[in-house]
Amino acid sequence: MFRTVRFDAVLVQAVIAGALSFAHLHDLAAAAGQDGWKAWAYPVSVDLLLVAAWRRMRKDGGSRDAWLWFAIALIASLGANVATAGLLDMNDVPDWLRILVAGWPALAFLGGTLLAHALTPEPQPAPEPTAEPGHEAAVPDLVVERVPEPAPELPPAEPAPPVSPSTPEVTPEPVTPPPAASVPPALLDHARKIADAHHAQTGAPIDAATLRARLGIPAPLADSIALQLA
Repeated sequence: MFRTVRFDAVLVQAVIAGALSFAHLHDLAAAAGQDGWKAWAYPVSVDLLLVAAWRRMRKDGGSRDAWLWFAIALIASLGANVATAGLLDMNDVPDWLRILVAGWPALAFLGGTLLAHALTPEPQPAPEPTAEPGHEAAVPDLVVERVPEPAPELPPAEPAPPVSPSTPEVTPEPVTPPPAASVPPALLDHARKIADAHHAQTGAPIDAATLRARLGIPAPLADSIALQLA
């Protein structure tokens, strides 16, 4: 299967910018007296130092040494771009610029060596929390199961005083039912018919509550009729 080639504008822009910067550095080095292959080596040296400083910044999280060499390489690249924009006579380069171009290899070698052999700081373990003076370490509370205390012993019960024989025994009087209310004969006959029908349906004699509900009479009268029908 063939991969689809996707157009990346950022990558194209980076290639164009790198090519132009490379050409400007070459032209400046050639104008400063570095002819032949030496003029081509200068832009390679500047770009490599720039990349090395950038990688070190990403690895160390932006250390001061990495930022310093990144700024030096960036100034060298920007200086060549500005110098070749017509502000500098390429046929008559000043002496100080020739000195800078001639001393660049030693400076780039120093920066590349320091970046390559810089020690990567190891992550420091988080310090363990220590107890402050005057404060004791918290001790988890222990759950202690309480044993129930034994119930206190009760004093022995005192014997009941003997009953004197002179005390007369009280005999309860028999409870006599209230006198039955007088029931009219017609009401009694009607109640007997209702009682017979109830006994035929349920097989049990009718009670006073049912008579009271059927006849709509007071409770004493219903009780009296129920006694007479029993």
